[in-house]
Amino acid sequence: MARAIEWLDGKLRILDQRKLPREQIFADLDNYQDVVLAIKEMRIRGAPAIGVAVAYGIALAASSIRTTNKDDLLAQLNQVMQAFAASRPTAVNLFQAINRMKKAARGDGVAEIKKSLIDEAKQIHKEEVSATEKLSQLGAELIKDGFTLLTHCNAGALATAGYGTALGVIKAANEQGKKVSVFVTETRPLLQGARLTTWELMQEGIPVTLITDSMAGYFMKRGEIDCVIVGADRIAANGYTANKIGTYTLAVLANAHGIPFYVAAPTTTIDLSLTSGYQIPIEERSPEEVTHIQGIPIAPAGIRAANPAFDITPNQYISAIITEKGIMRAPYTEGLKRIGPRFLL
Repeated sequence: MARAIEWLDGKLRILDQRKLPREQIFADLDNYQDVVLAIKEMRIRGAPAIGVAVAYGIALAASSIRTTNKDDLLAQLNQVMQAFAASRPTAVNLFQAINRMKKAARGDGVAEIKKSLIDEAKQIHKEEVSATEKLSQLGAELIKDGFTLLTHCNAGALATAGYGTALGVIKAANEQGKKVSVFVTETRPLLQGARLTTWELMQEGIPVTLITDSMAGYFMKRGEIDCVIVGADRIAANGYTANKIGTYTLAVLANAHGIPFYVAAPTTTIDLSLTSGYQIPIEERSPEEVTHIQGIPIAPAGIRAANPAFDITPNQYISAIITEKGIMRAPYTEGLKRIGPRFLL
């Protein structure tokens, strides 16, 4: 499958995720403003992928700043970082990447700082690829031969700039020779499940069935789902997890039916600065995403619509959190504190 994000010849090449699955269109971004816009418009999406894109975007900005004064460079970079910080509020990987790039902006001169930032962005990307590969192998241990899984939204290579998280676990189980199949919720309002997750699973040759978001309970009641696995955009110190809107509903349903509910995410998604998931900022997106599908109106003109992009799943509904440093189970606080990154503390 084509890479969602690449650094090529001093530019950031992205696969435009708004166009999938109908078209595979790549865009070469040569200035940080275009990277910010691509994140806001969800041409780049998924918490780990956003972090990688932000790192490259900051490096791109540094390369284009024309100054020989180190302090002037750092001042301009600070404005760039503020622009990225304002692009999307929920995915913590974005802020982890900003803080890492801020620390990497060191050197005796402008040229040295610019090189350091490119090197750090590449390192962040490399680490995300490695982390998703490791967590996928660990998570595959939880998946038995013959399992049918349910996943929500998209947490594959498209969302991680690497191997994948929730879909990475499924892919790893499949590569181990386990016969698995997957139910995929369409994931309203932007249909990441219908457009992206089904496409990725079909690319891997994994049997997949698309359902509407409201069908999950029906198939759980029929005993057709063995476990639920999702990604995450931010995990608080107590294990409360922010993920695509509708995740909380699935967690409650899974709990009611005695079905394991797993969260798969790299440690860059852990935010130890927040003691509770209810402190996680929830992005509110345009109501038009609810009243329209790809520009086509589906509701009466003038109707009010709410559009929170994420919800919070309390830790009592989470059977395990799968990371590259191990599989965490309740109680989560000590385990997450031991493995979580310190960039936001």
